[in-house]
This record gives sequence, structure tokens and C-alpha cells, in this order.
Amino acid sequence: MNKTLLLILCDFLLLTLLALTRWETVAEPPRAKQPPVPELAANAVTKEQDLVELMRESLADERSVRDELAQKLAAADAALAAREQSLTQVQSERTRLAEERNAVAATLTETQRAAADLNQKFSTATQEVTMTRDQLAQLQRELAEKQAEAEKQRNALAALEKQQAEARRQIEGLTLAVVVSEQEKKSLRETAADLKDQVEVERSERAKVQEANTQLAQASTKLAQGVGQLAERSGELTREIRDYRPVNANVLFNEFTANRVTASFIASRRGFLRQANRTTDANTVLVTDGQQVYALLHLADTVFTLGEVGIDWESLTVDLARGGKSAPATAVQFLAQDPRLTVIPVSPAQVGALGAKVYSLATDPFRFPEAVLIDGGGRGYGEVAFKLDPAEPGIVRVDNRLFDRMFGDFSPKRGDLVFAKTGELLGMMVNGDYCALLSNLNSNHVIRTGTDIREQATGAVFDDLIARVRSLPLKLQ
Repeated sequence: MNKTLLLILCDFLLLTLLALTRWETVAEPPRAKQPPVPELAANAVTKEQDLVELMRESLADERSVRDELAQKLAAADAALAAREQSLTQVQSERTRLAEERNAVAATLTETQRAAADLNQKFSTATQEVTMTRDQLAQLQRELAEKQAEAEKQRNALAALEKQQAEARRQIEGLTLAVVVSEQEKKSLRETAADLKDQVEVERSERAKVQEANTQLAQASTKLAQGVGQLAERSGELTREIRDYRPVNANVLFNEFTANRVTASFIASRRGFLRQANRTTDANTVLVTDGQQVYALLHLADTVFTLGEVGIDWESLTVDLARGGKSAPATAVQFLAQDPRLTVIPVSPAQVGALGAKVYSLATDPFRFPEAVLIDGGGRGYGEVAFKLDPAEPGIVRVDNRLFDRMFGDFSPKRGDLVFAKTGELLGMMVNGDYCALLSNLNSNHVIRTGTDIREQATGAVFDDLIARVRSLPLKLQ
């Protein structure tokens, strides 16, 4: 209820109560009654009329106030409705702007992604063009080398043909001598009747002729043997030329990437507070010592390490994989030459299943003064010179500061493979400076794989390996 109307009603009720209340007066001595005065009644009527008139005016004022308030309320409602409509329009406009902003952001993101894809494609195309140019240059160099080799072979063949022609001329001369001898024997037989006195001479001449024939036959045999030896020597020279021709580093790296095998290790043992599990993968190649095929790795590329206290391992699983085919390994061996060099035996059936090339150990490691060093992870390769160490006959020092035609961003480290330019495996880097030359693959410690290998006392094995490494010179550790 309106406050003003409430006040008016309260005033009206108060005045009504005051008008209708009969006030009791204190008893006074009776007075003489006087006749009523008509004017008092008139005055009373006048007061009531004034009160009614006042209430009417108050009601009229209240009605005008209520009307004014109603108008103000209607105006306020209209303003509020207009404000709500404006607010709705503003919010709808804000929603539309947000949607447009999101659409623009999405378009910008898509444009940036497309730009990144275009940049990547451009970079890839640039790399492919660079590789194509390098391959073309390499093919041209190889073609020039093959042409030079073919020219040498043509010259050798021409020389051989010249020698054969000379041998044929000698044979023809000997044949002519035989024909002349036969003619002389015929002439002697025709004149035998007339020259009986010359029988002894004829016999002696015949013996001489026979001796000449024997010598001629022997010379012919020797000549034939000489021609055969010449042909055999020519084949040997061809093989020696082929063996002494260095293999290109690009060819060796392509063979490595095409024939590398991935070795996956899973091992577990009891740790200080809980079970310790380790897994790792490493790339390597297959190598043979002429009797057994192995996968060659550095100890740092396996789950094992020589920096820990020797604690027995509880389980060990090793798998070799290549091209979607895998072969489980039965053992891990540590070479007698250097305990950090680890090999995994591979059976002939597993070699056939993996289908990888098996590298041979270098029979003449010092035929070329340079070798090809390939990063174990396949990140790069390069030609590098190496020098003998008089104090360590089975070790060579790799001059890693003088890389010749280095490809890739890497530096020599332990576990990198070193190939001779004959295509054979020279050895493996035991650290960043020294390479172990592999003349054999004999081992002195073996750990068999399995789900329970605690009985093999692997802790004692690694204690011995740690002692052997610490006994090496500091430059080889």
C-alpha cells in the first residue's frame, strides 16, 4: 500500500475517533440550565462538514498523487521494457560479434596451418631437390669412376690380346718348323735307296729331328701353360683391382640403413624401494667371425650399465627385429677384448628370417688410411682418418677433428660403428676418441635370457666387468 495513502487513512481514523469520543468531565456543582444556543449546533455541523471536505480534498490529493505515481510507474515500466529490449539487442549483437570473432579466429588458425603446411612442403621439396642434386653428382662421379675402370680393363684386355697374338705367332713359327722337318724326312726317305752310305747320317739327322720335335712339343706345352698362367694372373689382377678399390661412403651408409637390425631389451630386478624395470631399443648390424653370426652393440646401448653396484637381475628379454619380422635372442655375451662390447648370438634360421646383410670382420684393416664412421642411430656418417696406438695394439685413435665429407649433424661417440673402405666391419667406438679393432668375437661372460635368471648371479658378472674396465688406461675408459 502507498505510504501517503496510509498516512491519510490514519489521519482520517484519528479525526473520526476524536470526533466520536465522549469525554468524561469531573463532576461539578449543578448549574442552572440554560436554553440551548442554536449556533452551537450550527458550529458542530460546520466542523463535520469541514472535516468531510478536508477528507475529500485529501482523497482528491491522494488520487492525484496515485495517478501521478501510476503515470510514473507506467513510464518507468516503458523505460524498463525499452532498456530490456536494448539490452537484448546489445547481447544479440555481442553474440553475433563473438561468433564472427570465433569464425575469424578459426579462419586465421586454418590459414596459419595451411601456411605451415606449405612451408613444410616447400622445405621438403627443397631437401628432395638438394638430395636429388647430390645423388646426381654422386652418380656422375660413380659413372666417371666406372668409365675409368672400364678404360683400364679395355687397356688390360688389349695388352692381353697383344700377348696372345705374340704367342700365336710363336706357335705358327714352331708349326712351320715342324712342317719343314717333315718335308726333310720325306726327302730323306726318297733318297734313302740312292744314299745307302748316308744311312747313319740319316739316322743321326732323324734322331736330331725327333729331339727337335720333342723340344718343340715341350715348348708348345710350356707356351700353353704360360698362356693359362697369364689368363689366371689377369683374373687375379682383376680381383685385386676390385678388392683394392675403396667403397664409397654413401654406399656403405645406404647398406647400413637398409640392413640395420633393432635390438629391444626388457629387464627387471629388485630396487632399493621397489621393483626396477628397464626397457630400451638400439640399432645395430649383424657381423660374423666366420663361424657364428652376432648382433654387435655397445654396453651403453643396452639396459645394463657399469656405474651401478652389482645387483642380480631377475629377468631379461631380448628381441631382434627388422622389416616387421622378429627373432628372440637366447643370450647376451661380453667380449674378451673389451667388456663394453656386447654381442647377441643369432642362429642361421634367424638370420634368414631377418633378411639382413651379415658383415665380415676386416681381414686387412690398414689397407686404407681412412675409414667410414656411421652414427649408431643412423643420424649421419663421414670419412675419418685413424692412427695406430703403439701402447694398445687392438685400439686405433680416430681423428674426429678432421672429418672428410661429413654428412649429418653428429660427433663420434661410444657405440658408433667404423667400417673399412673395403665394406668390412673395422670395429666399434669404445668412447669418443678410440675404436676397438675387432679381430675376433670371443667372449668370457654370458647371460642367458629368460623370465627368471637369478641363479646366474649377474651381479658378480657385472662386478668383474666393472673391475676390467677400471683396469684399462684412463684414455680408454
